[in-house]
Amino acid sequence: MPLRTAVVLAGGAGLRLRPLTNDRPKVMIEVAGRPLLDWTLEWLKRNGVHKVVIGVAYRAESIMKHLGVGKSFGLEVAYSRHTVEGGTAEGFRLAIERHVADSDFFAINGDELTNVKLQQLAALHLQHKSPATITVSPLPSPFGVVELNGADVFAFREKPLLSSVFVSVGVYAFGEQIVSYLPRTGDIERTVFPRLAEERLLKAFKHDGFWMTVNTVKDLDEVEKVLLNRESEDLKSTRQSMHSRRRQINEV
Repeated sequence: MPLRTAVVLAGGAGLRLRPLTNDRPKVMIEVAGRPLLDWTLEWLKRNGVHKVVIGVAYRAESIMKHLGVGKSFGLEVAYSRHTVEGGTAEGFRLAIERHVADSDFFAINGDELTNVKLQQLAALHLQHKSPATITVSPLPSPFGVVELNGADVFAFREKPLLSSVFVSVGVYAFGEQIVSYLPRTGDIERTVFPRLAEERLLKAFKHDGFWMTVNTVKDLDEVEKVLLNRESEDLKSTRQSMHSRRRQINEV
């Protein structure tokens, strides 16, 4: 059964992106000509999501004015206000309590860009019926990794993918029972997930595709290159497909 609802937290102040976030939340910074949030909503739509609940806090009005009720994206959009100080626990808890009636749904950190196949995540989540299933990916090392034998360097790998170390990419599937684990304030990464892991109730969905968290100007530059390249490849693919169809018509 596909999941149709997603909660997206978009309330962050983006302090590390100042002055770009002086007058707007992080998700409204433009990347490749469009707000970061637009790319997230289009990805959700492509993955079968119909309703999106957006948790807003810092400069909430700019998001609400931009999206309205979501008609331009073909989505049903609702809003839930929380405080910046309340963290992700408050943001998710209030959004779920106010607007989510589904027994299972997606939950997303709004500063993530990824191509996770959400309905595959949903299938694993529903199979285990867990309170939470998190998407994980191998850790891309930001440094060159040196392997030693005493004082001898026998291998040097520049920024490798550490296939034995997994990190959360900020894309989750939750069951309705998650609410009982959410504290009034705090971050779920420091409170809920460690507890669920200790109780063996946290499941993981492995993702080997693209993902990036946007925290700094450098991240913005890297994401923009990826998105522009993807748009170029999509346009190239569309043109090739149109050319192929014309050729087939001419051959008839």
